[in-house]
Amino acid sequence: MSDKEVLIIFGTETGNSEALADDAKSLAGDYGLDAKIMDMDDVSVEDISNSKRLLICCSTWGEGDQPTNAEDLYEDVCEADEGSMDNVNFAVLALGDTAYEFFCESGKQWDTIIEQKGGKRVNDRIDCDVDYDDDDECENWIKSTLEKLGNI
Repeated sequence: MSDKEVLIIFGTETGNSEALADDAKSLAGDYGLDAKIMDMDDVSVEDISNSKRLLICCSTWGEGDQPTNAEDLYEDVCEADEGSMDNVNFAVLALGDTAYEFFCESGKQWDTIIEQKGGKRVNDRIDCDVDYDDDDECENWIKSTLEKLGNI
């Protein structure tokens, strides 16, 4: 593990969050970071708690549910010890559909639980609607987040 590693994890049903995680990975080097990208199915609480820098890309499924590949990890993080994320500097990119009542709920849950477990938020969560491709806001958020993580 590099001293400048950023762990980028994604929760997705349709691949949109994975695509954004890939975008973040390809930009990370511009900020002096070595990006490691992982599907939430392949991530443990220890992987997260041992990461100095964490970027979460997570979509919301149905009526505010975690994507299938994120459910187990989210439950495990909820059950983790208080303070288990004390050394984690994080930011959350949430995806959702404004047509649903619980827009970006999964990302909101990740943002809350990582902070509750002691994580330090480096950038405010961004909530992106399904048409995020038409908007530079998402890319600008990724760049500003990577810049902040690169300065840690």
